[in-house]
Amino acid sequence: MNRFVKLIVVTFMLLLVNNMVCEAQLSATFYARTCPKAVSIIRNSISRAISRERRMAASLIRLHFHDCFVQGCDASILLDETPTIQSEKTAIPNLNSARGYEVIEAAKREVERACPGVVSCADILTLAARDASVAVSGPSWNVRLGRRDSTTASRTQANTDLPSPFATLDTLVSAFANKGLNAKDMVALSGAHTIGQSQCFLFRGRIYGNATDIDAGFARTRKRGCPQTGGDTNLAALDLVTPNSFDNNYFRNLVQRKGLLQSDQILMSAPTTSRTVLDYSRNPRLFASDFGSAMIKMSEIQPLLGQNGIIRKVCSAIN
Repeated sequence: MNRFVKLIVVTFMLLLVNNMVCEAQLSATFYARTCPKAVSIIRNSISRAISRERRMAASLIRLHFHDCFVQGCDASILLDETPTIQSEKTAIPNLNSARGYEVIEAAKREVERACPGVVSCADILTLAARDASVAVSGPSWNVRLGRRDSTTASRTQANTDLPSPFATLDTLVSAFANKGLNAKDMVALSGAHTIGQSQCFLFRGRIYGNATDIDAGFARTRKRGCPQTGGDTNLAALDLVTPNSFDNNYFRNLVQRKGLLQSDQILMSAPTTSRTVLDYSRNPRLFASDFGSAMIKMSEIQPLLGQNGIIRKVCSAIN
């Protein structure tokens, strides 16, 4: 083989390797050729779902969060139980709590009609979280695409890795750090609790505990819908003031000792997080910007890329 032929072979191999690397990276234009209308199809589908039920915006953002914290952002949370799959849907943090599965399936069906076997459920869920925020006047952010879907789920990891509403601040910081997210990211992402609702049994201990970190009037108001016994599944808005709008009122509530969940109010217990809470309570633009940045970081936790994983035909089952 002469020098010229060797040069051609080396050049070809470099181009091949470079192409493989490019294909195994997330990109905002990932579906530009293979399914150019995917993003708009998903956006319209999510918008219709939230117009029917505004609470669904919070549910979709939470569903994305619960997906990414278990095995990375791979749509594992959407898989149903089978003889070989222990569904994350039945994990303690998700059971009778996580919602929006049918909304993602509906968006998937629409995309499949346009581009069969091209767009992953993981990407649909990631886009849905962003579109849900926008639908309730929240921030938007750039979403890079190209995730693939897992063929496994982990109920065990869902039970251990998803943060508890009763967790200490150190435990919360550690849980987020384990996913590559810092304390500032954690506070920003907690701001998603500016919308949505919580079940009584998750905040009963806080409102009846007579602690110093809760406003007495706020506790009395919350007790009306959450008795000391019974009513475990009674729902209460996480933000009483603007429960259906994505704004920075959640942080104002924390400053006033009016956080509904212990894991929310505890953000005011140490300077490492309370300073950020105060900043966001005063500056809604700063919160919106940091929330978008944190959502991008979270959405890129351990994605399956390239030839890893699959593109599911339906989100609840392996092909």
